[in-house]
Amino acid sequence: MQPFTVNIKLSARTLTGALSAPNRGAVDWGWQGLIAYGCHSLVLVVDANTAQTLQVLERHKANVVKVKWAKENYHHNIGSPYSLRLASADVTGKIIVWDVATGTARCEIQEHAKPIQDMQWLWNQDASRDLLLAVHPPNYIVLWNADTGTKLWKKSYAENILSFSFDPFDPSHLALLTSEGIVFISDFSPSKAPASSGKKVYISSPHSSPSHRLAATAGAKKALDKVKILISNEKPSAESVTLNDCLQLSYLPSKRNYMLLLYPREILILDLEVNQTVGVIAIERTGVPFLQVIPCFQRDGLFCLHENGCITLRVRRSNYSATGIPNEEPDPDPVQELVYDLRSQCDAIRVTKTVRPFSMVCCPVNENSAALIVSDGRVMIWELKSSVASRNPRNSSSSASPLYSPVSFCGIPVGAFQNKLPDLSLDNMIAGQGTVAGEEQLKSSFLQEVHLKFLLTGLLSGLPLPPFAIRMCPPLTTKNIKQYEPLLAVGTSNGSVLVFHLTSGLLQKELSIHSCEVKGIEWISLSGFISFATSTPNNLGLVRNELQLVDLPTGRSVPFRGERGNDEPAIEMIKVSHLKQYLAVVFKDKPLEIWDVRTCTLLREMSKNFPAVTALEWSPSHNLKSLRKKQLAAREAMARQTVASDTEVSSVESSVISLLQEAESKSELSQNISAREHFVFTDADGQVYHLTVEGNSVKDSARIPPDGSMGSITCIAWKGDTLVLGDVDGNLNFWDLKARVSRGIPTHRSWVKKIRFAPGKGNQKLIAMYNDGAEVWDSKEVQMVSSLRSGRNVNYRILDVDWCTSDKVILASDDGCIRVLEMSMKPSCIRMDEQDLLEPAWCPYLLVPRASLALKAFLLHQPWNEKYSLDVMTIDYPEDENIKNLIQEQLNSLSNDIKKLLLDPEFTLLQRCLLIARLYGDESELHFWTIAAHYLHSLSQEKPAKPADAVILQEQLVNPLDICYDILCENHYFQKFQLERVNLQEVKRSTYDHTRKCADQLLLLGQTDRAVQLLLETSSENAHYYCDSLKACLVTTVTSSGPSQSTIKLVATNMIANGKLSEGVQLLCLIDKAADACRYLQTYGEWNRAAWLAKVRLNSEECADVLKRWVDHLCSPQINQKSKAILVLLSLGCFTKVAEMLHRMCA
Repeated sequence: MQPFTVNIKLSARTLTGALSAPNRGAVDWGWQGLIAYGCHSLVLVVDANTAQTLQVLERHKANVVKVKWAKENYHHNIGSPYSLRLASADVTGKIIVWDVATGTARCEIQEHAKPIQDMQWLWNQDASRDLLLAVHPPNYIVLWNADTGTKLWKKSYAENILSFSFDPFDPSHLALLTSEGIVFISDFSPSKAPASSGKKVYISSPHSSPSHRLAATAGAKKALDKVKILISNEKPSAESVTLNDCLQLSYLPSKRNYMLLLYPREILILDLEVNQTVGVIAIERTGVPFLQVIPCFQRDGLFCLHENGCITLRVRRSNYSATGIPNEEPDPDPVQELVYDLRSQCDAIRVTKTVRPFSMVCCPVNENSAALIVSDGRVMIWELKSSVASRNPRNSSSSASPLYSPVSFCGIPVGAFQNKLPDLSLDNMIAGQGTVAGEEQLKSSFLQEVHLKFLLTGLLSGLPLPPFAIRMCPPLTTKNIKQYEPLLAVGTSNGSVLVFHLTSGLLQKELSIHSCEVKGIEWISLSGFISFATSTPNNLGLVRNELQLVDLPTGRSVPFRGERGNDEPAIEMIKVSHLKQYLAVVFKDKPLEIWDVRTCTLLREMSKNFPAVTALEWSPSHNLKSLRKKQLAAREAMARQTVASDTEVSSVESSVISLLQEAESKSELSQNISAREHFVFTDADGQVYHLTVEGNSVKDSARIPPDGSMGSITCIAWKGDTLVLGDVDGNLNFWDLKARVSRGIPTHRSWVKKIRFAPGKGNQKLIAMYNDGAEVWDSKEVQMVSSLRSGRNVNYRILDVDWCTSDKVILASDDGCIRVLEMSMKPSCIRMDEQDLLEPAWCPYLLVPRASLALKAFLLHQPWNEKYSLDVMTIDYPEDENIKNLIQEQLNSLSNDIKKLLLDPEFTLLQRCLLIARLYGDESELHFWTIAAHYLHSLSQEKPAKPADAVILQEQLVNPLDICYDILCENHYFQKFQLERVNLQEVKRSTYDHTRKCADQLLLLGQTDRAVQLLLETSSENAHYYCDSLKACLVTTVTSSGPSQSTIKLVATNMIANGKLSEGVQLLCLIDKAADACRYLQTYGEWNRAAWLAKVRLNSEECADVLKRWVDHLCSPQINQKSKAILVLLSLGCFTKVAEMLHRMCA
């Protein structure tokens, strides 16, 4: 038989409820796999896989407006371990950087006292990982060192800044969304503030264009052609609405130089090379407006959140075939823009006045799940699942092109029968843009069509809106230790009672048992309670009282008072006797009722002239076991009378005190084994009455005259020999029944609303609740232990209090939270590794640094084993047993699908590296191994295959590295993408400037015929008419003869020397001297343009030379972007050089 253990250690925790309006944008999903979001002034950290709250961070004094996880794109080792760092900002402008695992603040930052509009960790620096960029209203951006809290620089702009977005492909580019337009910054650097004030462009609202009117009838496809130029350098006229209704601006991480603008009814995709709209996703007139959009990196897709809480996934439709030419049968009406097809959508939520979607976050590692944060505190985690479509011919009415599953899994092509996990990530679910439209036979052999759907895989509910009535279950004793569970019952304003398990903090049951606000709860056993609720009073001041007896295991509830309860005065309180036999029900203007709990029968309804009860408490009598033994002694004691003595001025009338003592010691069983119990209550004049209940008889035992120093008594608490009374003026009166002494303490805290003694034998601590807070007192010493005052220590008001254990209190507050605190009542964060979770959560970041790195090494490579194992206990690893156990717990918490992959002997080391990078959320390693696996595989296939060149070429065409890796892609695919892009730009051009940019691009890409056509379009009124005509002549007559080439080369070099770099480069490209053009571009610091030109114009050897020069530049000390240099080398297949460089970086 298993040895029985019980966990009675309850850690301090906070149960949270609805969010406040400023929390709307305060949510982030980190690479660490955790979701952080703001709830009032708290920051919650949730594990996305198990939907459990792991941490609640409490230090802000005001509502949290932004949270951001630190990036994980750096090499991790003992010196730079995996750690949980989070920055949160509030409405008073304070930024706190947290060590989430321990719950401590690493540093606090304050610049101005206004809400932080936006903030972001810098992601591109090899040198420092501690830099945080923040927008301080109205118009400052400040770069902070988030480790020390020092300000590195500050820069102001002309307009109010609303948010910003970094260019994911170029760390020196930043776009600010302002109240008037967009400011593009191209000289961003961590070392100094941007020198220029950026390039400002104005955007006219899409509603001033006809697109929104046409969208409903002709669809976005036709509407797009009508969209006028949205970006202009001139300020729009007053009648056209400016950018104020733009909700969001974001660069697309899936391809360079694209940006999206989000409006309530459309998403615009801009091509920043020509500042033109190249795609519109418009909502029909009856559709639900957008709230937010998150562009994906792995595939060109968009997660969109709508106002009804529905999340949709849209993926870009592919137009061209793998060979770069249009499909065999020309489309009669070809799509001339980027079209994003709706691929999946989840269910909407029921939106009410108080319940509406706040924001959405997407998993940055896998991009296949999204979390919706709802204003009522719910977190809904939706996961994308893929299913292979049947082989029937496609439905011709569907306009969307089919989605295919990728050829490769974890970077390497796999056969149909190999073990794989298609839902691991978005790029393992659907193939990239380069894959989709190959030859028909390729499709049939390689690709399977897939459908996507959202599944709700996690739901975290918050507390409902306050007010609350809370009651902790009876305390742990030696008798109930085997069945004890620390349950907290919470009565809510909507009539339901929630039961929380305080070890895990999770909701165990929600019982809808009342139709109006629950006012109080009393437990009658470990598995049952009585709760009461009162409706709003009618004209006569009468209400409907509901008193329910609830059995927790079954959820059965019965009306305790039967048919009674309609149109009567409201119940003020209910009190269950110490032995859970009797229940006293106190009404507002109606006599007291005494009920038998076990039989639900009314024992006595007091007479009309019975005094009005202001406070009541049952005596803590002895347990049933000693009752029989004490029957005789109790009867003798009843006969004895104590002699009155008034020796002490402050002593209570001694005959009464002895009566109370006797009554306490002589509870006895009658014929039906019901023990005698007794209670005290006070009336409006402060007189104390003592009554005895036995069986069905209620006897009046004694009365104590009022204490002159006390006002109207509001509450009584009784434990052992101590009776404590509280009044409306904030006085506490401590009666010592043994010593027959009373002592009054004025707390000056106004009305004492509640007094509760702590559980535990001999524990004389009590908590008193006031209008403005609470205090913990030691009634033995008659002194205050701790105090909490609203407005001074905390910014919330206390609604109800109780004891959780003998040394922890529970506070319910008006910010919708319930806090379990130490007796000091100071906010404290728990250590995440001490949490007792119901379900183990995979989070290697919680291990000590050497353990998380050891676990990673163990998962990656096990050369000592013939086959892989997931049992760390079997290996000879000199480590502390506790740490080994923690590592094993992490291994056990992996999903069965992941375990199956890791144990599969056919799962290669490369795939394993990529999978572990995903599991750890290690951004730099994920990119490294994605590129490494792709090129190691494709280059190893190339070498032995001279006769089968066509097959390899086909495989490369079918499975190129996706365009999100930009310069790191294969040259043929990069060229194809650039041609598609310039085709679209050509269709969209509407001004001379756009036409000229397109012609320049076409010349660089070698598309001379189309370039000439565009040059000849220049109108004769245009100032550039003559130049463009001559240029067209030059392009058409360029020959490869020696003299003309040397002349053009001479002119080109002169132009470059005189500052006309781009014109000189064009001329060099005309005479096929693109390699020279790249060299000139690099000389003048245009490294990105040189790399682009090399990819589109040079053969692989020349291209490699250009890129290797770029690598040397990236490795130079002043640039220090070695991690990027390594990726470039990987794309060139220089694996030995990569290994040498990595070795040098480790040293």
